[in-house]
Order: sequence, then C-alpha cells, then structure tokens
Amino acid sequence: MSDARVWEFVDDRGAAVTAARRPQRVAAYIRAGAALRDLGVTPVAVYGSGHDGAVPDPVKGGDLTAAGVPYLGPGRSLDEEALRRLRPDLLVDVTYDGKSAYALDEAVAERLGVPLVALSVGNEPGLAAIIGRFAELGAALGADRECAATGPEADPMAVAESAVRAAVAEGGAEVAVVALSGAGPDQVHLARPQAWPELARLVDLGVRLLDPGPGPGANWLTADWEHAARLGPGLVLSDSRAHAVQGADLPPVGHARVAPWNPETPPSPAAYARFFHDLAGALQSRTSHPAPVSRPN
Repeated sequence: MSDARVWEFVDDRGAAVTAARRPQRVAAYIRAGAALRDLGVTPVAVYGSGHDGAVPDPVKGGDLTAAGVPYLGPGRSLDEEALRRLRPDLLVDVTYDGKSAYALDEAVAERLGVPLVALSVGNEPGLAAIIGRFAELGAALGADRECAATGPEADPMAVAESAVRAAVAEGGAEVAVVALSGAGPDQVHLARPQAWPELARLVDLGVRLLDPGPGPGANWLTADWEHAARLGPGLVLSDSRAHAVQGADLPPVGHARVAPWNPETPPSPAAYARFFHDLAGALQSRTSHPAPVSRPN
C-alpha cells in the first residue's frame, strides 16, 4: 500500500492494480479464494476452472461452502450476471505461466470493469514464495498479520516440515513415492516431482519421490497403470480432485499404499501444513492394507 488513500498491488504477471481504497469485495478462483479465507479474507464468491463442474470441488474449496460463499460455476462459463450483482471490486486468479490468468477469461474482468490480480502457482517460484505471495495479498486486503511469536509455533509450515524430516529419518527415506492422477482404467498421469512446488519441496526434505521417466509432458507423463506399477512405489499420492479417478475405481499400483494429494491445494500455510503432516503419517504408516499385485479385469 503506497499511502492511506491509494491501494496498490503488483501481481505475478507484473500488472500493477491500483484503487482509490482497499478492495472489500473479492471474487476469486476457488483455490485462491480458499487460501484467502485461510488467511482471514473471505471472498464474496468463487468460480472454478475448466476441470470443474456445476458444483464446487470440495478439496479445492476448503471451508468456503460451509462459510456460505457462493460458487458461480467454471471460470470460462461462470454466471457473469450473478457475479455482476455481487459487485466485486477485485478478482483474484492464479497463473502458471506468469502471463495470463488460469481459470477466468480476462475479458470478463474487462466487461465488469473490475481489476484482476493473478498470483503464480507454477513450479518456478518455489513453495515458500508462492505461500508468501498469497500472504502478501491477504495482508494488503486487510487480513491480520500473524503474531510475531517465537519458536516453531509461529510457522505451521516449519512444524509440518519438521514432521516430514522426522518421518524420513525414521525410515521414510526408504519408501518410494509416486504422485499420480487417475485418468481411467487404462490411463494414468504420473507427476514429474520437480514440476510441482510441493513435491519438489518434499524432495528437498528427503522424500523419495520417483520421476516417471522420459517422454512428453512437462508436468505429467501419461502412461498405463502397468508403467506406474513398474516404478515400484511403496506409497502412491493420488489426485483427490473431483475430476480424477477415486476410491474403488482407482486401479492398484503393485503393493503400494494410497494417500490423497491435491495438486491444487490452497496456497496457505494451514492447507499445505495439513498435507505435509498427512504425508509424514503416510510415510510412517505400517497398518494400511496393501493393494493386490494385479489389477482386476
């Protein structure tokens, strides 16, 4: 904020948004909106992406639905008139390429005459920087800054990363991990760990995340389930978003145990800390029943 009368924020496309006063009515892509709510700013509405349908994906939205935040549909076909009636004074999206908003057609913002902020969630900045930028936006929108406490309690991510390190030290380093998104009975998208900020950070912490090998695709290698099994994972991190194959429909990958992974975790310390704690528990788990070796016909 440059002074008490003019609000200003420079997003991760390099676009500077200014306003005569601090925005009070924020509409956001559901992932960004969930992060802002975690940080103390509740949006007036959220919208989805091309992966989303007529109802909000619960793993992307955190407690937005419970808080009564309306969902306006997928971003490229959202209910624009409903959004107009809500009188937003700022739109918040994410960007993967640092050039364009991911979920919303930017022409919508132009037609509404509402400024658009897009923050990076790609692999280039790193997880800490991504979380930090959302915290900066939250603070600029009036969220209370975290108390300047001392010790690990001041930072939920520090506590969660310590839990991962402990799990690795206690034998988790021996567990081969594959992150994937089920696309059907014959096809699976296998994540390249360095393409995903949270997976890359887990590698830094000592987690043995496997790369699926050479082939097309910067973020995913699309293959069959037999390829996934040949990698030999002891733990599968399976895409928990609504459009991915879930539960009993998820083919087994050898003897690997399965834990959920949301590739669109809200970029807040609380949300990522929960995932890291869950991952630490999955690395330490010795009680889960292994899946059968072969897939059913």
